Order: sequence, then structure tokens, then C-alpha cells
Amino acid sequence: MTNSDFLKGTNLYLIGMMGAGKSTTGMRLARDLGYRFFDTDALIEKAMGQSVAEIFEAQGEADFRQMETQVLSQLAAYTRLVVATGGGIVTQQMNWSYLQHGVVIWLDVPLNLLEQRLQGDIGRPLLQRPDWPQTLQTLQSQREPLYAQADLRLTVAAGEDEAAIATRLLTLLQQRVEEDQQERLPNE
Repeated sequence: MTNSDFLKGTNLYLIGMMGAGKSTTGMRLARDLGYRFFDTDALIEKAMGQSVAEIFEAQGEADFRQMETQVLSQLAAYTRLVVATGGGIVTQQMNWSYLQHGVVIWLDVPLNLLEQRLQGDIGRPLLQRPDWPQTLQTLQSQREPLYAQADLRLTVAAGEDEAAIATRLLTLLQQRVEEDQQERLPNE
């Protein structure tokens, strides 16, 4: 039995704020599970030949969100994937129909830690303004109720690396699968 047999090929979708570590944790998780890893932002950048920031500037957020939905719909057709999503993917209702093809995991990072991680990051188009910490806080407040719809929530602590986060996630996933199996057993 490999590490991922308990998942039966089910995709894992990582959601959470920008700077939450979805990509680095996702890569590690995929490696540990023997899954393939995809990052929706990286796929869009590759297809468009532009960075997310350039796409936002040239075409706007609405067009970017449409591209994000298209990429997600294509990924949902496959199995044995770990997918790191963009922070705003949860804002489009249509995306939930694709996310729910797998297990949705919210990497929840406290605001002060996000601010430390994102300080000086010029690749985040929604934060390119002098009051970016306030913008980040507003985005987090708006998105938290959507992130809370995830199947699992993992709060990330300062100083925790992707290996530790991936290990905790695997443990949480296994516990959840075991609990679900126990609930399905007939009462004796």
C-alpha cells in the first residue's frame, strides 16, 4: 500500500490566501503521495505567456477569473492530482463544482504571517498599492467564509516548513478518511 492508496486517486485542491504556501506545500504533498502537481496560476501564465500581474493589467481580473475556471475544469477531469489554486478561485461559484470533485483543503495562515511573507512581493496584482496590508486584510475577511467551505482546514504556524505542513495534512486526511469509513459501517 502506497501513501496515497487511502485516497483512491482523489484529487486534492489547496485553497487559501496568496502567500499561504499552497504551491510549495502542494509540491511536497504531491511528491509524498506519488501524485502529479499543478498550480493553476502557473498553468495560466504558461498558456498566456504572461505573468498573472501582466494578465490582470492587460485583461483585468474578470478575464483572469474566467481563465482560472477553464484551467480548473480541465484539471478536474483527471485523478491523482494535487492542485494549488489562486487565492481568489473560491470567489467564483462555478469553481466549487470543480473543486468538489476532490478534497478541498484550506491552508489557513494568520494575517500577520501573510503580511511578513508578502512584504515587497511585486507579483501579486491585488496588492500593488500603498495600503496593501489593508487590502490584504479586506481580501482575507471577504474570502474566509468561502475558504471555510473546505473539507479540511489546516492552520499554518510561523516557521513551519512545507515538509511539516504536508505531514500534518497527510495525517489529517487519513483521519478524515477513517472517520468517513467508520460512519459508513452498519451498526452491529
